[in-house]
Amino acid sequence: MIRLRPALWPTLVSLPILVLSLGLGIWQMERREWKRDILDRIAANQAAAPVSLDELLSGNPLRYEYGRVKLGGTFLYDKEYFLAARSLKNKVGHQLVVPLKTDDGRIVLFDRGWIPQERKDPARRAEGQPAGHVELVGIVRRNQERRQFAPENVPDKNVWFHVDVPLMRKMAGAPPDPKLDTFFLDADATPNPGGLPVGGQTRFDIPNDHLQYAITWFLIAVAMAGVYLAYHWETGRLEIGGRRKADK
Repeated sequence: MIRLRPALWPTLVSLPILVLSLGLGIWQMERREWKRDILDRIAANQAAAPVSLDELLSGNPLRYEYGRVKLGGTFLYDKEYFLAARSLKNKVGHQLVVPLKTDDGRIVLFDRGWIPQERKDPARRAEGQPAGHVELVGIVRRNQERRQFAPENVPDKNVWFHVDVPLMRKMAGAPPDPKLDTFFLDADATPNPGGLPVGGQTRFDIPNDHLQYAITWFLIAVAMAGVYLAYHWETGRLEIGGRRKADK
């Protein structure tokens, strides 16, 4: 038989912490399942054959996130965008985002890959600027939002820290589009003439650490409960089998 006479202040302090910890642990378990669904979908999209741009746009483009798309068109090199503070093998540079005008006149943003800082000038990487019609395969990525504490984009100076698809397409002369504004394409690892830009920069190692977080929160809840019960045992307010600390 267990009898507990809760003390007021320890209970008022401990109970919210216990409830919060349990709640966060359960939330992390739910997030784990949510992330597993996303990773399963990404794996299926990666394994699938490339789809056409028309297939991609036939529904929600983001259902093909991290899947491959084949398309043709002409790069608008006069509208290049530079994503700042990108490194490759400890060398500072930029990700080069270029609008692609498709054969039917649509404009899609294409991240062609990484270039070093000293090759930012197009004249210094002319070999990698194929003229006229090109056939490409790109990896579907969703429009990026500014992360907390990240710098703001500076469009008038062509300094970008995240891909703002609607604004970049607008600056390239494209009208708003509820589907084309939701995604951009990453270049695969196919080498470019002259070696630049360096494609294949998409990261597929998306972590799923939510189980570790959940265990941490559950352990905090267990520790809180242990401290709470130990306090009541030491003060004689907890009885187990008719015995309490004060009886010893």
